Amino acid sequence: MNARLAHRVVATALAATTLATLSACGGGDDTAAAAGGKVTVAGVEIKKDQALHDLLPAKIKDAGTVRVATDVPYPPFEMFVKEGESTLTGLDYDLGQALGAKLGVTFAFTPQKFDGIVPAIQAGKFDAAMSAITDNKERQKVVDFVDYSQSGSGVLVANGNPGKITTLDDLCGKKVAVQTATHQLDLLKAHQDACGKAGKGKIDIQTFPKDSDAQLALRSGKVVAQLLTKPAAGWVAKTADAGKAFDLVEDPAASGGYDATPNGIAISKQLPELTDAVQKALQALIDEGAVLQIYNKYGVGSILVKEATKNASVD
Repeated sequence: MNARLAHRVVATALAATTLATLSACGGGDDTAAAAGGKVTVAGVEIKKDQALHDLLPAKIKDAGTVRVATDVPYPPFEMFVKEGESTLTGLDYDLGQALGAKLGVTFAFTPQKFDGIVPAIQAGKFDAAMSAITDNKERQKVVDFVDYSQSGSGVLVANGNPGKITTLDDLCGKKVAVQTATHQLDLLKAHQDACGKAGKGKIDIQTFPKDSDAQLALRSGKVVAQLLTKPAAGWVAKTADAGKAFDLVEDPAASGGYDATPNGIAISKQLPELTDAVQKALQALIDEGAVLQIYNKYGVGSILVKEATKNASVD
């Protein structure tokens, strides 16, 4: 299932909180050019790798730019720094700046409606897209993916985790909030059989029209947890009340979240050299620890992959 389409409403629910948080801290984009062509992203200095630059296709080297499509907002992956302005921030944007610095080119982001991103790449309007796109076999027919994260559903709990929730099984017999018409609701329903087989009570599923309503129920103690996308859960835990309202449950058996699927950088099939260069640059940034630092900035370090794969999805 496409995480962007299935959970798009989460972005709307989080947008106001995100903008307030970014404004309060003076802007979320700490990417800045430094002397000698170096770039600092999330506090990490990124240096150009000439060997990786040489792998780029001639048209990219000549232009000095990779044209990147992105659908904004979708916290924490892509956001506007301030409402009404065009300056971007977010995990995808920061990662793009790091990749550009490593490759010695600029990753120039342009907002594009999500359902038009892949067609725009096919039409040659963009070279790539970074927009929390789920890598799947259907999309692999028309674009190539360099996979950079695994993300599924995560469990958000009140600060201090008073319910002592550590796994999905711990939700059995307890009241759990979830937004209506989401994959997370389906996941909770599907887990009811496992609760029964374990001799535990069924999950008391409390549905809410908006993600923010579910969080109000969690704040007030009406539920012990909320299930939502793990990146969104991590971002809420990091930003709500300066990180003092909620905690993110980290289940070692599902580090990327439950039912996690790969997210990938979509790249034109007409530019295989770009795919190769981006894959190698991403791996270098992973090995250097820069990618983890970027992810931790947005509270989602656990969705990081250790290996930058190509077209990893088999679904």
